[in-house]
Amino acid sequence: MVYQRKAQISSSTEQNLEDKSSGSLGCCGWLLFGISLIFTVFLFPITIIMCVKTPMKLSDSSPVPQTLMKLSDSSPVPQTLMKLSDSSPVPQTLMKLSDSSPIVKEYERAVIFRLGRIADKKPKGPGIFFVLPCTDTFVKVDLRTVSFDIPPQEILTKDSVTASVDGVVYFRVSCPISAVANVSNAHSSTRLLAQTTLRNVLGTKNLAELLSDREGISHSMSESLDEATDPWGIKVERVEIKDVKLPHQLQRAMAAEAEASREARAKVITAEGEMNASRALKEASLVIAESPSGLQLRYLQTLTTIIFPLPIEMVSHFMQRK
Repeated sequence: MVYQRKAQISSSTEQNLEDKSSGSLGCCGWLLFGISLIFTVFLFPITIIMCVKTPMKLSDSSPVPQTLMKLSDSSPVPQTLMKLSDSSPVPQTLMKLSDSSPIVKEYERAVIFRLGRIADKKPKGPGIFFVLPCTDTFVKVDLRTVSFDIPPQEILTKDSVTASVDGVVYFRVSCPISAVANVSNAHSSTRLLAQTTLRNVLGTKNLAELLSDREGISHSMSESLDEATDPWGIKVERVEIKDVKLPHQLQRAMAAEAEASREARAKVITAEGEMNASRALKEASLVIAESPSGLQLRYLQTLTTIIFPLPIEMVSHFMQRK
């Protein structure tokens, strides 16, 4: 009896082992399989985006051949993956992080916002830095010098003369945190402020100062712009006046005035020359009046020079004979 029971137990265990090895996963197995499948479906689009992110960034900002763009456009990635990535319930912060590379160049700085606050109160870079997913976003700021043209501005000078003046401004970002946190668009605000500053400064100048003292005007404009843009983290390096255009009637009037002043100066110079010549003749007459013989010799020298080109020695010889 004992041997029969042992045989029955061994046969039942073998049947259980065969049932388990037949391929049934059970509840826990199917649960783990479903969780892994869900993670695979939701994380696969993010993996594709992270892999394709760097070539897209390089093709947009660096001189990489256009073949990379063609390859990225003709890559054998199914369009369904792109649709899944657009419609998947992934947080928007992850999408922003996937679009922006966490590598900052030498002339750039990154301002990190962590849950809406500026992290560490200082910018990151240059080089690579790390951000926390779902909580951190960052903004890149270019520190290179930027130049822009001030469009021609119609101004009225202090002596009521209309003129059209344009210029150029050179500026750079000195404080990236202030440029991001204190103003919505630092570049556009600086352009608009430069136009108004140009009109305000030139409105206090005369036409003569506008045409002659360009260096002083540029210096005063630079100081005014630098003081106004300092809370925005902008440093104005240089302001230059390019061209001053006057009305055609005013140009003709200025040309006539300049011509009249030159003619008057020429007449004054001629009168001064005649006055000096008369003084010289007076002094010569006083010298000649001291000796009558000298006056006669001067008279004979003049006659021989004009009428008979003969030497004075021959004329003096005939006079001695008489």
